[in-house]
Amino acid sequence: MRTDQQSPGPGAAGSPIAPVVDELELRMSSEADHEWIRRLRHEVYARELGQHVPNAAGLLTDDLDGSNVYIVAVRRGEPAGFISVTPPWAGRYSIDRHLRRDEHPVLGEDGLFEIRILTVDPSLRGEMIGKLLMYATLRWVAAHGGRSIVALGRVELLPMYLALGLASTGTAVRSGAVDFQLLTGDVAELTGRTLRRYGPLLRDLARTVRWRLEVPFLPEDESCAHGGASVEALGRGFENLDANGDVVPADVLDAWFPPAPAAVAALARGQDWIARTSPPARADGLVEEIARRRGLPENAVAVGAGSSDLIFRAFRGWLDASSRVLLIDPTYGEYAHVVERVIGCRADRFPLRRAEGWRIDPERLARVLRKRYDLVVIVNPNNPTGVHLDTSRLRKVLESAPGGTRFWIDETYAGYVGAGQTLERHAAEAGNIVVCTSLSKMYALSGLRAAYLTASPSIVAELRRWTPPWSVSLPAQIAAVSALRDPEYYASRWAQTAALRAELAAALAEADENVRVSESVANFVLLTLPRGGLTAPRLVERCRRRGVFLRDLSPMSPAFEGRTVRIAVRDAAANARVAAAVAEALRGPHGMA
Repeated sequence: MRTDQQSPGPGAAGSPIAPVVDELELRMSSEADHEWIRRLRHEVYARELGQHVPNAAGLLTDDLDGSNVYIVAVRRGEPAGFISVTPPWAGRYSIDRHLRRDEHPVLGEDGLFEIRILTVDPSLRGEMIGKLLMYATLRWVAAHGGRSIVALGRVELLPMYLALGLASTGTAVRSGAVDFQLLTGDVAELTGRTLRRYGPLLRDLARTVRWRLEVPFLPEDESCAHGGASVEALGRGFENLDANGDVVPADVLDAWFPPAPAAVAALARGQDWIARTSPPARADGLVEEIARRRGLPENAVAVGAGSSDLIFRAFRGWLDASSRVLLIDPTYGEYAHVVERVIGCRADRFPLRRAEGWRIDPERLARVLRKRYDLVVIVNPNNPTGVHLDTSRLRKVLESAPGGTRFWIDETYAGYVGAGQTLERHAAEAGNIVVCTSLSKMYALSGLRAAYLTASPSIVAELRRWTPPWSVSLPAQIAAVSALRDPEYYASRWAQTAALRAELAAALAEADENVRVSESVANFVLLTLPRGGLTAPRLVERCRRRGVFLRDLSPMSPAFEGRTVRIAVRDAAANARVAAAVAEALRGPHGMA
């Protein structure tokens, strides 16, 4: 990170905050900031440090200015400093001028962001501004799916960078009269370290710094981020449940339709008895119904309280810190959270490409599998991209993989694709394939939590040993059994979902000719905003003010470039509200919420 100053670290918890911070505003740069940024760059990097040759214009630019993102600090309306970020979608980094990526593995990391030219006005150095700019950058990178950062740090400031959690690779770079070292850091680890060390001070700063970035000043918690802000709008204590019709929960992929009538009736008949009665400990009746409806042996089925329950139990039993896992990117975020943050093992990414329609290329995947992984996770149809890989083609890839590789196939949304697009029966016979199927989304049971996995009897027996009794509630067991007995009802509802999805996509496309709307094969659409315009977080915030909740996909993967939202299909009236809110939001100025 090329910087002009060595700011002392924040003081201990409870220490007074410098007056200059009380009047400090941190925000994304605007067009009006570009001239002073270039002038300050010239003053520091040309005149003060001698990294560049001074010029008559007194402005310093480079060929990455069009791709860089600038975060600025302003005090009393006057420039205080800035920092630059080069995101991976820029296609190149400043470091590429000095180092070859094939010679430095850290430059080939997935989700890599480069932090550059941290600069503070000379009259304001030593006032914590530099540290706050670095913290703001870390928060912005995390909010855009960044997993690692890289920077060139001045050698004389190396102790400061190391104290912040960055690591030196030992690679030296000289630019002009300035010596640098190549630094790197894991975004999640840096965030955790910062919160542990400076948490109390940051909470104080959150009340004083004028934070204008699109990401919250403090991370909410260390769990995986999900949708669900629409439910939280009804009150943390559920005090506003009657207002559920006032919001459009298009941020979560819950069904827009009710459960099968028989399921609703079964729950309604004995509410008080169901609430006070313990469920069957092993959910044998539910297992039997699943096996009968799916044509599976009962000893090849294990149930859980939603797919997350199964994921946490299975992965923690199979993996440890030495394991190697391959994840599709982008995909459902719970997998990366469990693998990297809960278990702490290595996860490589198999990147999907927007230009290829987010399609999984079977041939490319087969080549990557030669690296031999302990576990490979494939969500099919994929969430959040909404693309499906034909199961016959996927099966060929699995059968050609090296021995010892276990596959976890998430088929949560497979019912939307059609009959025959499941690997459940194959998984029951294979010794290395597990298929996870949620009953929550497809069967309108999200509030009850029910799911199952299909695998060989030996794998299922192992998972059952790790399962506590009564793990699936009585309401969930009753409703799931009733739902599975009415396939005609759900087939009709899934067909209606496809029609509503097409109508929603068409209405959104009419909202603005510059947006791109992509239908999934499931119960959602993707809306991608043009580069340089309104960002996904801004769009989500504007729609939320109108009672319409959308899902910003930026934190899930840098592949979305901070400009894609996922919109769940609702009923016709709610879809009309979504389209109207999006159209109105797109008409506003880009730089304001």
